[in-house]
Amino acid sequence: MKSLKIVFMGTPDFAVASLKNLVENNYKIVGVITAPDRPAGRGQKLRASAVKEYAVSEGLKVLQPTNLKSQDFLEELKSLNADLQIIVAFRMLPKLVWAMPKYGTFNLHASLLPEYRGAAPINWAVINGEKFTGNTTFFIDEKIDTGAVILQEKLSISDNITAGELHDELMTEGANLVIKTVDLIELGEVKTQIQPEKEPKTAYKLNKENTKIDWSVDGQTIHNLIRGLSPYPAAWCFLNDKDKEQKVKILLAEFEEDSHSKKIGSISVEEKQAKIAVKNGYIKVLKMQLPGKKAMQIKALLNGYTFDETACFK
Repeated sequence: MKSLKIVFMGTPDFAVASLKNLVENNYKIVGVITAPDRPAGRGQKLRASAVKEYAVSEGLKVLQPTNLKSQDFLEELKSLNADLQIIVAFRMLPKLVWAMPKYGTFNLHASLLPEYRGAAPINWAVINGEKFTGNTTFFIDEKIDTGAVILQEKLSISDNITAGELHDELMTEGANLVIKTVDLIELGEVKTQIQPEKEPKTAYKLNKENTKIDWSVDGQTIHNLIRGLSPYPAAWCFLNDKDKEQKVKILLAEFEEDSHSKKIGSISVEEKQAKIAVKNGYIKVLKMQLPGKKAMQIKALLNGYTFDETACFK
């Protein structure tokens, strides 16, 4: 067992990989802080976070505060007597919390800070067609994702990778970076770098407006949006078909550059393939979801659905 007493804070699957890596490498986890159980699914039954499920399976002490400034929580956190706190995909902490341990609190963020500070760094790196991203560990300060950088590791982004696939790569690499960061802190060998003063690209929260497909832009931009939102929350648009407008999601696609005179948004179906005309080619749909239906590979969808000749995506 390592000597540093660690409190870990996180909620989704992305955070589980780092916690699991710490546990399996015998680091001393004295407490795990995660979100309260939330209603989920059709029955709205309470569901524990991924981090809580893993922590409970390992017999770790779990705290689920609703208010990070409450006196009861602060006293319980203090009683854990942690030397260090680690944050992976959690929420903004008050100074009372992040300044508590002897060695402070560091965060793992899935971008090369200062680029893509914010809620959805993985999605926006893909949406913006970046060729590289990475992970950063940094000490927390008063602002969001602005603290002194401890370590960074770069990762290339392939042309057709989805946000989901990149998430899994960054999750694995990030879990290893957390270990390297803890070891540097324990050895007293941390050398931090202040983030440069510049206007970085921002990882805005995803919403209804910025996830909608604009069929008037070039095909590569559309392709990047689709893969940058796959599998969740998924790029969406309207389909006008058979005198009916319906909201559909496109989860996977390819871009074929070509010149043509077809109407933007019109669809061509040939040999179980569906291609949507854009100004410099076609978006070849690979996976799509109709309203009230499960997402389906296009070949399976076309077995039970026929597009009208006048069908158009908008």
